[in-house]
Amino acid sequence: MGLRARLAAVVEDDTGSSPVEFVMVGALLTVLTLAVLQLGLAIYVRNLVHDAAVEGAYHAALADTSLDEGAQRTHDIVSRTVGSEYAADITVRESTSPGHPIVEVTVRTVLPLVGLLGAPRTLEVTAHAPVESFD
Repeated sequence: MGLRARLAAVVEDDTGSSPVEFVMVGALLTVLTLAVLQLGLAIYVRNLVHDAAVEGAYHAALADTSLDEGAQRTHDIVSRTVGSEYAADITVRESTSPGHPIVEVTVRTVLPLVGLLGAPRTLEVTAHAPVESFD
């Protein structure tokens, strides 16, 4: 058997490639699974913060409550669900939507990038509620 035949046999031999392939595919699937879980966590946090903003807006829009009570309600809900560091920047203001007074609650919070760690004030959600009155 000549040198050319031995070289061709070595190049065409698949011995030992299966464990390497298994490790590479396993690593790729692990990274993909973690990325999907992280996306799910980010969407979960966004939905929780948005629901808290909606609850705070509707509470602040009641006829016998103040804007500060709506901000406090939003802060309490966010603190209980995802943590107090996510409830650091909450603003509540009155504005008007085409001819109707509304309460607007804006929450700027952390967008989770790795676990619950992330960049501060990169996620902003706003909720509106019509103002109620005794009139």
